[in-house]
Amino acid sequence: MLLTMRSRLFNPQLSSLCHSLPHSHKSHPSSLAFSASISQGPNSRHASAAKAQRPVALSEAARFVRTVLFLPPGVNPDDVTDDMILPGSNIVLGPYAGDAKIKDVDFVKSSNRPKDCPKDDRPEFAMLGRSNVGKSSLINFLVRKKEVALTSKKPGKTQLINHFLVNKSWYIVDLPGYGFANAPESARMDWSSFTKGYFLNRETLVSVLLLIDGSVPPQKIDLDCANWLGRNNISMTFVFTKCDKMKGGKGRRPDENIRNFLELIKENYRQHPPWIMTSSVTGLGRDELLLHMSQLRNYWNNE
Repeated sequence: MLLTMRSRLFNPQLSSLCHSLPHSHKSHPSSLAFSASISQGPNSRHASAAKAQRPVALSEAARFVRTVLFLPPGVNPDDVTDDMILPGSNIVLGPYAGDAKIKDVDFVKSSNRPKDCPKDDRPEFAMLGRSNVGKSSLINFLVRKKEVALTSKKPGKTQLINHFLVNKSWYIVDLPGYGFANAPESARMDWSSFTKGYFLNRETLVSVLLLIDGSVPPQKIDLDCANWLGRNNISMTFVFTKCDKMKGGKGRRPDENIRNFLELIKENYRQHPPWIMTSSVTGLGRDELLLHMSQLRNYWNNE
């Protein structure tokens, strides 16, 4: 069973990713336990609970489920089977997964400030990443419509908070990319006060989809962004883009870059974040990402 789980979780080049990932604890879907915010003192509730329980020997398969996979609400770790794991990810599909088809998508508005965003109660997913990570391409890829989100060869073209209404029931939010050093000076906004204000005050935000370029080695700016979201207890999923590419034919393969990124991330997280591989060129990960979003969204709707 363990071998089939691993083969479903990773393709042959990615099998080594499963050996050194942090421990998983049950929590709100895709919210992360940031280690710096957790009390480790002897009088903590967690320590007391640990003393009251005797250690239970786990099988290798059970240990794999608890330490590698992202378990959504409603899933008992002992009930996980290999066909519940979304291929190319560490995400288990649970009972809240539902209809993931996108039937229609409409641009609603662009906002200069978080307080100008739509004020209805529809749930939303925010797309965030470096300016050249392929964010607009991923949005167009998910909705299967060209030019829904502006795609440009000039980094930093997205400079507003853009809301797209999907199936008249939930939003995809295209946020300004960070780190666009080549943008005009007048367009270089203060990411701290602009985008961070959205994250800290948006009550309808289900999760951030943090896009990471899988074709390049881990970038400090991405790690800093992930750690800021974690410190502020903001739900997120790592979406690795460009997983069909290898820069210049001489760089590391995407599986190596992803493994290295996860190794660095685990230093600050005791709960494993959900992650998934995608490619807007080959179609990798599209249906799986939409299924993951559906279970987070349906759980949010039923809270």
